[in-house]
Amino acid sequence: MGLTWSRMPVTPLDEMPLPDHPFLDPALYRDGMARYAGHVQVVTTEFEGVRRGVTVTAACSVSDNPPTLLACLNSSNANNAIFGKSGIFALNSLAAHHEALATAFAGLSGVPAEERFTLGTWTTLATGAPVLADAVVSFDCRLTDIKQVSTHFVMFGEVKAIHFGEARPSLIYLDRGFRTL
Repeated sequence: MGLTWSRMPVTPLDEMPLPDHPFLDPALYRDGMARYAGHVQVVTTEFEGVRRGVTVTAACSVSDNPPTLLACLNSSNANNAIFGKSGIFALNSLAAHHEALATAFAGLSGVPAEERFTLGTWTTLATGAPVLADAVVSFDCRLTDIKQVSTHFVMFGEVKAIHFGEARPSLIYLDRGFRTL
């Protein structure tokens, strides 16, 4: 009879012995992650009439009961502080034709943060976070937890509504460039 997850002994993290290994070079890690394909998404929020969004690939499902996902945001970007204040966010999965939108929300095209929502058609669902009308899929979330991990905020959100767009090729990021899948 094997152990189930609920019966497995758990050692608190602060009691775990740490291996004596040097840290991996961050540049080497980034080179490895460049070969790790990620779905390109725009995480959005709204707070007191101000909308903000940022392009990410670091997002994934956590659980289906309750439906929960996570998204990671660079903590050094001052525009990202609003996500913790708002308590809501939407994760908008981009389609192949959204490359210009992804570039703008990544801050690489010179479009100021307050003007990025002029690109695309935006709506809202349950929480009021901006949802891209023609995204492949959008998850409208209530922020349930946020943790600082090294250089990033890890946001956990309970999904309150989902918008399904047309089934179409998705935009991914691989080898430091956009691709479609």
